[in-house]
Amino acid sequence: MNPRLRRGLYAITPDWADTARLIAVTREVLLGGAVLLQYRNKSADAALAHQQATQLCALCRELDVPLLINDDVALASAIGADGAHIGRDDGELAAARAQLGAKAIIGVSCYADLDRARDAAEGGADYVAFGAMFASPTKPHAPPAPMSLLGAARAFGKPVACIGGITAENAGALVAAGADLLAVISDLYESAAPRERAAAYTALFASH
Repeated sequence: MNPRLRRGLYAITPDWADTARLIAVTREVLLGGAVLLQYRNKSADAALAHQQATQLCALCRELDVPLLINDDVALASAIGADGAHIGRDDGELAAARAQLGAKAIIGVSCYADLDRARDAAEGGADYVAFGAMFASPTKPHAPPAPMSLLGAARAFGKPVACIGGITAENAGALVAAGADLLAVISDLYESAAPRERAAAYTALFASH
């Protein structure tokens, strides 16, 4: 297991163009206890993505939280991020590992596919991710992933992440089912008190 991966809240950024707001809210989320951050902005052009990722990288260094880049291994390499998260259409795991190095954290989207998770784990992924666990405003067309996948995937010896419609209210069931990382966007970034919201997730892991 990658030594920089810990169980807990995995914060993922929303599609915000306002970089100052993004950094300010992310700081609150990280201070609330998030153990991992993923920069994900599907609407940003290359210049904005580079600017936002660079500033988030500095924030993560300050607060000692690893930063991963979603779907863009080249950007992760360019800004010195701690790793990347790759999906079905984002290139091969081996190529990402070759570019980012042995110490990088690389996660793989496995959707609702246990075989894909097994292949990713055997191929050197640092964690495997399933979802959508619940109906998700970010991925409204994602097929549902049964909670049973979380426990089954633990047999592969890698941390198990889950994403999709997760809230502090439904997250406890996922941790109990075997989730090591809870990937959350809307419930954090749309909260009126993001630090406190993040802390609610952190408390769930303390009790399991």
